[in-house]
Amino acid sequence: MRKEAITAVGVSLYQHTPVLVEEVLARLDCHAGGRYVDGTVGGGGHAAAILEASAPDGLLLGIDRDPMALRSAARRLAPFGDRVTLIRGNFAQMDDLARSVGWTYADGVVLDLGVSSPQLDIPGRGFSYQHEAPLDMRMDPSIKRTAADLVNQASPAELTRILREYGEERWASRISRFIAEARRREPIVTTMQLVEVIKAAVPASSRREGGHPARRTFQALRIAVNDELRSLEKGLAAAWRLLAPGGRLVVISFHSLEDRIVKQFFQQKASGCTCPPGLPVCTCGRRPELKLLTRRAVTPSAAEIEANPRARSARLRAAVKVMPGEGEE
Repeated sequence: MRKEAITAVGVSLYQHTPVLVEEVLARLDCHAGGRYVDGTVGGGGHAAAILEASAPDGLLLGIDRDPMALRSAARRLAPFGDRVTLIRGNFAQMDDLARSVGWTYADGVVLDLGVSSPQLDIPGRGFSYQHEAPLDMRMDPSIKRTAADLVNQASPAELTRILREYGEERWASRISRFIAEARRREPIVTTMQLVEVIKAAVPASSRREGGHPARRTFQALRIAVNDELRSLEKGLAAAWRLLAPGGRLVVISFHSLEDRIVKQFFQQKASGCTCPPGLPVCTCGRRPELKLLTRRAVTPSAAEIEANPRARSARLRAAVKVMPGEGEE
């Protein structure tokens, strides 16, 4: 196995149950000798299933920003030997990363978006509003700005924009004002400090409904710290460039912002047309670049949700890149 120099530190803590595995395999249509990219390899769950489905000689390139995830994936995928290449990086640069290890195309790409269970469950990562920890939230520890930096340095107006845009938080302005007041007294450096500020900001009537009052704020800060939505937009384009004609792209999202970006990307590629809205006829002449494999998002079964409650919000969309000239008369 080709990989970064990694150790076993923290690997035992990184236990992740992949979602919608059978649905991913059905849409990827893995075959022997195929080349597949897992742009969010995590603990290696989807990757292992892809390698098994593409035996005996299918290849997999696993990418992740998180060095702890790569350590876990290396251990889980070790039995597959040289069929696996692991590389640290952001899937937004997927095509460049692939070229750096000699790949010029892929037959399939899978992206499992958002924060993983291990990142939530390891308190020191600072992703969870359930554990006391430094307010970090970086998927890649080389990122300079932490969630604490953002909370303590961003203007109230910028915080409001982040909470409203990335968290769809009803109380964004009020929470931002309470954060600004709290940080004047002392810096907000831990998760529980922030949770207490949010609880004070959200009216009691709203705290009794809609889940934990900090959930949307933590989601918004995580997205902002890791630049997740822009990475997704770039990653979809990079995956499309890397895919060979007939190659397949499968994306699992976990909230409406991600799913909307994926849906719009697929719709645009499926129509082909890039003309401004409102024109009576198409003038660009562009042909569709993909066929949708999922007309609607695929969701987990009741049995999977019961076994893994965190799968509840998963949404899978998939498409196949059309052959040149396919569909032309």
